[in-house]
Amino acid sequence: MAEPIPPITLLPSKNPEQEGEWLKMRLHNWLNEQFIPEEINQTIAERAAQIFVRQRMEGENDLGSLVIAIVTEMQSFDFSKSFFGEFTIANAVSDLLLESLGVDNRCCGQ
Repeated sequence: MAEPIPPITLLPSKNPEQEGEWLKMRLHNWLNEQFIPEEINQTIAERAAQIFVRQRMEGENDLGSLVIAIVTEMQSFDFSKSFFGEFTIANAVSDLLLESLGVDNRCCGQ
């Protein structure tokens, strides 16, 4: 039987606003690189970063919980002018955070 994947916990945030700025920039770049750069990508990155910052300010350190919060709150975002959706955004945030921690998320179970 496969072992469950252990949770990934971020260190408590000393500067959530700075983390949010970093995330907004990285996510915006990622969005622009996936398809064609679109104006809506900046708005999407800003909204995801706002959610992230608020969650971090409230003391959320669990990566899985942060992803769920982004999916849940981005469901009310109007993605009609974008190729993306809330799950793609939340997964991208997770990938960017894992990358910043030096975690290779492309190797299943290793």
